[in-house]
Amino acid sequence: MKKTLLALLIAVNLGASAQNVDLRRKIEVSGVAEAEVTPDIIYFGISLKEYMDGKNRVSIDVLEKQLEKAIAEAGIPKEDFTINNASSYTYYQRKQDVNFLAAKQYRIKLHNLNAINKVLSSLDEKGIQNTGVESSEYSKAPALKKELKLKALLAAKEKATYLLAGIGEKLGGVIDVNEMDTNTGYGYFTPQSNTSIGYLSMSDAQKTDIGYRTIKLSFQVKAVFEIVN
Repeated sequence: MKKTLLALLIAVNLGASAQNVDLRRKIEVSGVAEAEVTPDIIYFGISLKEYMDGKNRVSIDVLEKQLEKAIAEAGIPKEDFTINNASSYTYYQRKQDVNFLAAKQYRIKLHNLNAINKVLSSLDEKGIQNTGVESSEYSKAPALKKELKLKALLAAKEKATYLLAGIGEKLGGVIDVNEMDTNTGYGYFTPQSNTSIGYLSMSDAQKTDIGYRTIKLSFQVKAVFEIVN
């Protein structure tokens, strides 16, 4: 009795497995879509540091007010100017060492990198420790990503269509789609400038128009289509 029941269960399972086998004829292809964009949001860092002018200290407060004024005159919104790091400017350090020269780091959000020229040209060059582009973004990247994925899928469909037509077969409906995002952190890019702007001197800022290279976004889609009669 037990052997008969076991055999019956095995037969039922095998029958169910056979019913789940996909016997459709299929073709798997990939499609790619690309676009080049120019970052429209750029984060620029400026580090200011106190210095001694003879026996007189040019304080971080004076340098900061100078920077705030330059930011306003350049037409940059106040909310786009923030302190990035003030850890080196502490009351404790100043109290422990009267010769300690404080430094503060700032971040400026720009929509036009050339605006930084006007800012830097208005600052006390001796108080600038370093400058540089920290990062950049493309604000419309999410919408562009959707558009490119659709174009990649359509490219895959077009490829499958002409491949099957070449052997006298017809394309059916899509069975499966897998997207392959090869972009690391789309919409967010590391600096890629046409000029060397990792560290700008005052003379560089005054004489150079800074350009920004376009960034290529690429998306790939793998799709499985049915082959029909």
